[in-house]
Amino acid sequence: MSLESQIAKIIEANGAALYDTEVVTEFDETIFRVYITKTGGIELDLCATISNELSPFLDVHPPMNGAYRLEVSSPGIERKLTKPVHFQNAIGEKVKIKIPGEERLKGMLKSADSNSFVVETKHGDETVTYSQVGTAKTYYDWNN
Repeated sequence: MSLESQIAKIIEANGAALYDTEVVTEFDETIFRVYITKTGGIELDLCATISNELSPFLDVHPPMNGAYRLEVSSPGIERKLTKPVHFQNAIGEKVKIKIPGEERLKGMLKSADSNSFVVETKHGDETVTYSQVGTAKTYYDWNN
């Protein structure tokens, strides 16, 4: 069983779901971030509970070599889309897609499957395969 699926089991036992993980370096410190989601939103107490359960597990099964800090949080209202399941769960939301060498797409995510997704733009529907994507994220229109 992969480390990610073991992390997911611990999170699911607490009524949430694993969204993604990432390793970042900020101010010479390595951070292992675990993003979680839950219908109705994520509360700070839930992040603390999951962090307290993940910490001893990761002490035994470290996600990387060397020292790091564990962070458990929500991916936020504007979140990265990196896996087909992220796109599938974001159907109906506004997205920004960067495709290397092309114009940026912006619009509403209409559909997504395991190979591609469709964005409704002001120019019509655009179908994009995941392999074309440089970066993708949801965005919130603060002007509405």
